[in-house]
Amino acid sequence: MTEKLYYSSPYTAEWETTIKQTYEKDGQFFAVLEDTAFYPTGGGQPNDTGTINGINVLDVFTEKDEVIHHLERLPETSSVNCNLDWHRRFDHMQHHTGQHLLSAVCYSLYDARTISFHLGTEYATIDIEMDTLNQKQMDMLEKAVNEEIYKNRNVHTYTVTDEELQKLPLLKMPKVIENIRIVEIEGIEYNACGGTHVRSTAEIGIIKLFKAEKQKSALRLYFKCGQRALSDYNESLKILGLISAKFNTGRNEVLNRIEKWEADQLDMEAEMKRLKEENNNYLAKELLTHAKNDFLTYVFEGKSFDDTKELAIKIANENDLLLLFAAIPDNRIILMHNGTNEISCGTFLKENLSPFNGKGGGSDKSAQAGFSSIEDMHRFMEFAREKLSKD
Repeated sequence: MTEKLYYSSPYTAEWETTIKQTYEKDGQFFAVLEDTAFYPTGGGQPNDTGTINGINVLDVFTEKDEVIHHLERLPETSSVNCNLDWHRRFDHMQHHTGQHLLSAVCYSLYDARTISFHLGTEYATIDIEMDTLNQKQMDMLEKAVNEEIYKNRNVHTYTVTDEELQKLPLLKMPKVIENIRIVEIEGIEYNACGGTHVRSTAEIGIIKLFKAEKQKSALRLYFKCGQRALSDYNESLKILGLISAKFNTGRNEVLNRIEKWEADQLDMEAEMKRLKEENNNYLAKELLTHAKNDFLTYVFEGKSFDDTKELAIKIANENDLLLLFAAIPDNRIILMHNGTNEISCGTFLKENLSPFNGKGGGSDKSAQAGFSSIEDMHRFMEFAREKLSKD
């Protein structure tokens, strides 16, 4: 069986070893080593990556208690040099130990047990037995867990027998009954765990809580530790700095400036709405002079379809007319009346759109369609003008 260096020597990042076995399956390559520091996926912790003789390790997993390395290709020699992606490994160690500490503090503060743990590429999460967690509680939890980090508590890992296990104050007993691995944070907790961990809480660096989300009967906490938390802080600070520069103000005044900007935007939108209504009134009066035999058609070159539709609804509500409007920017048309016309708008479009590469539909009083090209739309408009003016 492969010696698991990630247990006996978790800080090993480079080592020499011998390949015990290689095989190919479905065009993919796999190797088993005499000893390995590559951690396989399990217990909520992702696998390690790195290289074996310069060949990328794509995945690491266990199969019948053997550690399997999925490689880009097989090495040419049985003696190999292995290099671990230490940044990824240490990130996992910080977050796994950070999870243990956070779970312990959740239990001590709020009597909330941890149900599950997930270490993703963006956030780490734990699901705890709790319904809600308000901002004040979140702040208290974050403060308490970081205070434990500052105490630089030692983290020990060791194996115990089933008999020795019964004497430890574990919140959750493991399913295995032999080779039981314990992770102990001095003065905080004992936990049966197969993951990799830092040597002391100080190496976690920091734990930053981001949000809490309700998940059925549990509450999911999102957090980041160490370098990942620092990177997030730096990125947030960069964004805040850019926003401050945009508003030409200090960071502490950004919220006030944004609130003022939002108020100005609302005033501007209200004014634009008033001006649009006023413009539509003038435009409607002008268009009505072109109506013939209760039929009004027009092609708008610079008006969006939404604005065209809004104008059509206004005119139809106020006049007994059949309207056919087109909006060139969107290659879309609308056919509408207020119910006083016998034409079924939806049926008319359904029966006549196909030859013009148009798609659409609607009700008896209102229907709309879109076209793949402006030429198709113009051809349909010419057809519809002739057809509807005759009818």
